[in-house]
Amino acid sequence: MAFLVVLDSMTPAERVAFILHDVFRYPFAEVADIVGRTPAACRQLATSARRRIAVSQAPATPTAQQARIVRDFMQAWEARDIHALIGLLDPSATFTADGGGRVSTTLRPIEGGERIAHYIVDIAGRTPDSVTILERTVNGQPGLMVERGGVTVAVYAFDVADDRIKHIWAVRNPDKLRSWTTG
Repeated sequence: MAFLVVLDSMTPAERVAFILHDVFRYPFAEVADIVGRTPAACRQLATSARRRIAVSQAPATPTAQQARIVRDFMQAWEARDIHALIGLLDPSATFTADGGGRVSTTLRPIEGGERIAHYIVDIAGRTPDSVTILERTVNGQPGLMVERGGVTVAVYAFDVADDRIKHIWAVRNPDKLRSWTTG
């Protein structure tokens, strides 16, 4: 998922040059024919794309530290503590949700730690008492699962760097959550 976000940050020309050359191993001369630029320009586009990828790869936060931050996020969410949430979120954090058109969720990514914190508190205010938030491993990292009556209704994955949450991905699409349901 993080790689897709990085690809999305590239210009279309960078993305094409990078994918065709670095992933599919096309020579720059062939990439140039496809994109209508010179081989030297395509080489520069691929270099620029590689730079974007390198910048996006922050040093990995140890798993135990990530788990603590996700646990703190869960506790702040349950307590509806907006100040604690803001403190855990990077000011430029992004929240992306997938409802698959089947359940309600935000349609566009929410950008900014404070805006995300307000959104999370709003969700908490509308969440029935019968919902349980559980710590789970999501995509190999500490994450959260929201369950109601033995049925998983949401899974949250986190990107943590420098003791702050940089990105949250929420999956609410029931088709994608079937394998998460425990009961």
